[in-house]
Amino acid sequence: MANSTTPTTMVLAVLAVGLTLLIAAGPTAAHRCGCRPGLCCNSAYCGDGCKSGPCWGSSGSRGGGAGSVASIVTRSFFNGIKSHDGSWCEGTGFYKRGAFLEAIAAYPGFARGGSEADGEREIAAFFAHVTHETGHLRYINESDGASSNYCNSSNTQWPQGYYGRGPLQLSWNYNYGPAGRSIGFDGLAQDPVVSFKSALWYWMTNVHRFMPQGFGATIRAMNGADECHGGKNAAEMSARVRFYLQYCKHFGINPGSNLTC
Repeated sequence: MANSTTPTTMVLAVLAVGLTLLIAAGPTAAHRCGCRPGLCCNSAYCGDGCKSGPCWGSSGSRGGGAGSVASIVTRSFFNGIKSHDGSWCEGTGFYKRGAFLEAIAAYPGFARGGSEADGEREIAAFFAHVTHETGHLRYINESDGASSNYCNSSNTQWPQGYYGRGPLQLSWNYNYGPAGRSIGFDGLAQDPVVSFKSALWYWMTNVHRFMPQGFGATIRAMNGADECHGGKNAAEMSARVRFYLQYCKHFGINPGSNLTC
């Protein structure tokens, strides 16, 4: 007659199986820091600023989220851009990494939708233009911008002139009006979060869709009339490309093709 299984025996068997599975999972489970596969639930797994939501999957596609962008735009990277400024610069103490990370929460399509490398290329492109436009985050307001006429008379809904301000030096009444209506601001040189939101609004409205065409297409979208196709400021185009290549190298990614315009 076979021996019947006792409750104690069953408990021991279950524990043994559980221990075996835990040992087998070992390093993988530890690497996820308690998160389910592909799910961002803490900063140890998905980077500084992570709260919850999808993370990077094993296929390399980006689920996105402030945490995943924060793991790329690290304090070291952001402060590395600012390291070129001086204590006298108006941008010192204004442009902050935390303000950028707070602003991107309003733009869930930023640096997402493609592969991990695609997202990193978009981040590199965005900050290449920001670095160029602000002189390494030195400036909030365009130098001598107040003396320029940035009012398009055909846009009668916003009949004022708006010179460059913020990370992408947003200018012209036809940009300020829609940006203000979208974000809900009345100026962007006082609040760093609003300032970054304005830059991201412009990027997502006018530049983001050109990323698959290469960095050169983003230059054309930003300032093509002056810098592309033999424009008078071709040196400015070259400067943007240098920053982009520098940041792609920092992220360890291929910059892709079609870098100039």
